[in-house]
Parts: sequence; structure tokens; C-alpha cells
Amino acid sequence: MRTRPNHINNFGNLYMPHFSPITISSFKAYDIRGELGVNLDTGIAYRIGRAFAQILLSQFDTSRQHDGKLIQSIVIGCDIRPSSLELKQSCVQGIQDAGVNVIDLGMTGTEEVYFATSHHHAMGGIEVTASHNPINYNGLKLVREGSRPISADTGLVDIKKIAEQGDFKTADKKGEYALKDDKSAYIEHLLTYIDVDNLAPLKLVINSGNGSAGPVVDAIEARLKQTAHVPIDIIKVHHKPDGSFPNGIPNPMIIANRNSTTSAVKAHGADLGIAFDGDFDRCFFFDETGQFIEGSYVVGMLAQAFLHKYAGESIVYDPRVIYNTQAIIENNGGQAVISKSGHSFIKQVMREHGAVYGGEMSAHHYFRDFHYCDSGMIPWLLTIELLSVSGKSLSELVGAMIERYPSSGEMNFRLTDIDSATIIWRLEKQYAHANPSKSTVDGLSLDFGDWRFNLRVSNTEPLMRLNIETQGDAALLQDKVTEISEWIEGQGGVLV
Repeated sequence: MRTRPNHINNFGNLYMPHFSPITISSFKAYDIRGELGVNLDTGIAYRIGRAFAQILLSQFDTSRQHDGKLIQSIVIGCDIRPSSLELKQSCVQGIQDAGVNVIDLGMTGTEEVYFATSHHHAMGGIEVTASHNPINYNGLKLVREGSRPISADTGLVDIKKIAEQGDFKTADKKGEYALKDDKSAYIEHLLTYIDVDNLAPLKLVINSGNGSAGPVVDAIEARLKQTAHVPIDIIKVHHKPDGSFPNGIPNPMIIANRNSTTSAVKAHGADLGIAFDGDFDRCFFFDETGQFIEGSYVVGMLAQAFLHKYAGESIVYDPRVIYNTQAIIENNGGQAVISKSGHSFIKQVMREHGAVYGGEMSAHHYFRDFHYCDSGMIPWLLTIELLSVSGKSLSELVGAMIERYPSSGEMNFRLTDIDSATIIWRLEKQYAHANPSKSTVDGLSLDFGDWRFNLRVSNTEPLMRLNIETQGDAALLQDKVTEISEWIEGQGGVLV
């Protein structure tokens, strides 16, 4: 009797009747993220794929199989890292061995899996991606029926348990495989968020960071040329997908990674700069001067745009930077709903309130009509329509927001000889004398009336993230940035 090795490398030609229990430490709050060869490899990917399929199959409603509303399939895609393809192939094998059919989307961004899961009426979907993480990392993002997220309290714990124990059921029949990498339905859906007749001539710089965004940008550009009555000129930077990341791993949250987009905007006299992370579920903006626009102001801008179209609707936002967003929602007659940071939490709160839009200052934007999922493509399409309709530049659209509610941007600290819980406890104690308003929705938020801060632990990296904002006082902002940064550094934190 043959046995399957721990590391699966030969797609579609494997058999293993027995799995020994293992520990898998790459499961996080709402996805899987690990270091290659340490806590994530092809063998683990096989187990996760099979466990995921087994869980979904146990919940499958056979009565819905015949009305075309739900099929016994899982969609899967991967980003452009070489390890992503290997992990995907092992995942596919695990899904098929569980007796579930596979719809392979090819190379994708995460949002393409979200879209395809609902579009194909699949039981669930998987994107293999490390997004903006170092080259020696990778991971899996999972969704279930209707593109709903899977988190620790909605099935992820069960998947982990089955994968670790190797407690797999024997399928009557191996699942079938189909490659469906046509992006046309997805592209057509993206363009429903704008009226192309509203578009004015614009020059855009789009930096794909050598990630997965390039082919989608090309497809959108082609459709705009067919449907728009005015020219949209796109200057493409680091456009070709390249898993070796010759220009660095794309994460425009890092200041050093913004230079290429800023320089291109200035060099070409562009109206707008747009940059993506590796799996393009995040979209970052630069104004016509090349200035990076902090994500919370983009949330405010899009919230205002949605409330003009959908009066009185709910808008969901995260607790890191809130002054501007809350003011925009209140002034435009919307319903402000706060949520813990992270896609699983934002999506759940949006569904509970039927919110039309949700936004995080980390550049994740969520849309009710996109199955409550996040998209990096929809925001820039909405923004070029806003620029066109308003006749204003991006700096004009957000300039007043920045002046009224200046913020620090996110500062990341790596801890050396002290844990995050101790830091948070000590910082709260440090400011207790001022009797601030306190919130623990996500980390520690203290509001002093004219300024506030939020300090939280990263969901994906060993970092603490600090955000500070004030009510129209740039000098106070700088004072508090210096004050709290020096305090954290004095406790053993290192600004990175």
C-alpha cells in the first residue's frame, strides 16, 4: 500500500489512506498565513483543501443542487508567487479527494475568488496568496456559500481540527476539475458601479506592483475603450505579474514603496495615481501632485459618494481613525456603524445592517452589491467617476477633510522584550489622569475630545499599530505623535 509523502508535489497522481495527526500553526483569526517550509507547505495545503471541502460538503443542501442555485463545487485561484501555484495544486487535489468538484480560476486576485464563488453558485472559494507579506510566506483566504467569510467562529476552527487530525472521510467518487479563467463576467460586474457616460478625459498612473492586478487593469482598460466616449489614458508602472517581485513586494502602506507611484504621477502630469498590493484587494490613492492619501480620507470620500446615491443608508467603518468618517456620515444623513478591523468582522457587521459600503483606513473597501466583499478595483473606478462628475481634483475632494481632521497615518512598532498586552495596559494607565473616553472595540482607543489614539495588535504580523488624530490641530497631532512614539520606544518598541 502506497502512502502519500508529507510534501505533495505531483498534482493529480497521489493516494494516501492514512494521515497522522500534526499541529498546524498557520491558522489565524480569519485566514491561513504561514512561513513556507515552517508552518505551511504542500502537505498542509492538501489537508486544508480536503478539510475545507469536507466541512462544506457536510453542510451542503442537496435540494438546492437541482435548481441551479448551488452546486457541489469549490472555486480556487492563486496569486503570482511560484509557491502559490504549488500550494493551489495540492489544495485542488485535497478538494477532489474529498469528492468535491473544482473550478480553477487560474491566476487571480482575491476579489476574483469572492466574485466567482457567488457567480458560479459554488459552495465556497479559496485564494492562495501572501498579498504583501515577505517572499517566504504564503497563505489561503477562504469563503463559503454566497462569498461569506469563514472565521474562527464560522468554521475555521473545525477546518483546522480536521486538517490536524487527518480525520478525512472516504469519498465515493473523486471530484472533477474544470479550468474557467475567463474574466469577462467579473469585468462586466465591476463596470456596473459607474456610469461610463459620466467619465471625463483623465490620465491615470496605475502601479500593479508586479502583482496580480495587471491583467485585470488591462481588461478594464479594453472595456473602457469600447464603452466610454472619452479617453482614459493609463500609464502602467511595474505592470507585469512577476512572482520574484523585482521592484519589491508591493505594500503602499510602507512609505518607501510609494516613491515609484509618486514619481510617475509627477513625471506624466497625471490626474490620479493608483497602487495595489500583491493580490489587489487593497487600493491606494495619490493625488495629482503625487501626494499619498491616507486611507481614512478615502473612506470618507467614498462614504459621501454612496450616501449621495443611497440616502440614509448605513456605512460601516473601523475604529482606527474615525473623526472624519463619522462627520461625513452624520453630515450626509447616513447611519454610522463601527466594527472591529478585519474583513471577516466588517463583512459580518455590514450584513447585519444591510450597509451599502464599508471602509477601513488600511485601504480595504467593501460593497453590498459585491456580495459584501472587498475590492481593490471598484474604488478607483468610483474615484475616476467622482473626479469626472465633480470637476475637482483629488486634492480638492479630500483637502478639507485633511485640514479638519489631521491624522498621523499608521505607525508600526515591533516589540522586543515586552508583550503587547503589557504595552496596552501601561499606556492606558499613563493617560488615566485625563479621564478619556475608552473603547476596546479593536485594541485600545482613548478619546480626549480634541484628540484620540488607537493602539492595536496586527492580525497578520508581529506588530503593534498606532494611529493618532486630532480635531483640526496639526500642531497637537505632531506633539502627540512624538509623545506616544517616544513612550512606546521607551518600553522596548521599535518603530519600523
